Amino acid sequence: MTRSYPKDTLTVGLAQIAPVWLDRAGTMSKILDQVQAAGEAGCHLVAFGEGLLPGYPFWIERTNGAIFNSQIQKEIHAHYMDQAVQIEAGHLDPLCDAAKKFGVSVALGCIERPLDRGGHSLYASLVFIDADGAIQSVHRKLMPTYEERLTWSPGDGHGLRVHPLGAFTVGALNCWENWMPLARAALYGQGEDLHVATWPGGAHNTRDNTRFVAMESRSYVLSVSGLMRASDFPTDTPHLSSIIANGEKVFADGGSCIAGPDGQWVVEPFVGEEKLIVATLDHRRVREERQNFDPSGHYSRPDVLRLHVNRQRQSSIAVDE
Repeated sequence: MTRSYPKDTLTVGLAQIAPVWLDRAGTMSKILDQVQAAGEAGCHLVAFGEGLLPGYPFWIERTNGAIFNSQIQKEIHAHYMDQAVQIEAGHLDPLCDAAKKFGVSVALGCIERPLDRGGHSLYASLVFIDADGAIQSVHRKLMPTYEERLTWSPGDGHGLRVHPLGAFTVGALNCWENWMPLARAALYGQGEDLHVATWPGGAHNTRDNTRFVAMESRSYVLSVSGLMRASDFPTDTPHLSSIIANGEKVFADGGSCIAGPDGQWVVEPFVGEEKLIVATLDHRRVREERQNFDPSGHYSRPDVLRLHVNRQRQSSIAVDE
């Protein structure tokens, strides 16, 4: 069912869940349950954390990931690749069908294995699916952070796009991209006033950045995080004993939250549990806060400062037919 949008309000859901780690089918099942729950709660948009499908690469820093030619790293990476998302193969079709069935747009963090880059490299991608079940954009993370570079590849600007959603204009960035001023500016300049920030999990990431970006952009900011506890790892996880050897009980504690366009909390960071966080946003608050500051409008100086964005999808070949 396709829902209509109220004049000024939008109901959003933040699905703070743990994946069935490195299990694409199992994790997809949990995601579909959350889409249904969001639809039944009246949400127009539901968002999920960074790399949730099939999971964040927690193993790297716990298994000496920088050792060159390590058999352990090769084995886990190959398994990760096998469970990654290949959109061309239809791996997101069930999610597109659910978005259409429940009339909910979806912002999903996934690990993509795209054919247009040869099909054997992985990207932390943020996929936006509209309420008609159509994939509208796939944003590949511009720069993997620190140890992520040992398993993820650098993306490109093709997915730096915004999407209309009721009274709002939605954009999204992955994790530490939300600290990149020019990446944020690329979305602001397209009219973004509802920003989705995806994270693997951690209130240490969301408690400052969420309010800062909201104040800078005079927009609502949804920070949605994953969750991962030692008890969440499937028992058949490759090299599980090495990953959890130090006795750490919590790998990602959530921290999903929402800040309003004045930088104040709409929902404070929520930690430690799986939960669908639901809130209704009022676009009038955006218009009120833009009265004194609009970073790409009346407070900008394009005659002095301008940003050039290359949105061409990058490939290692150009084929003339």
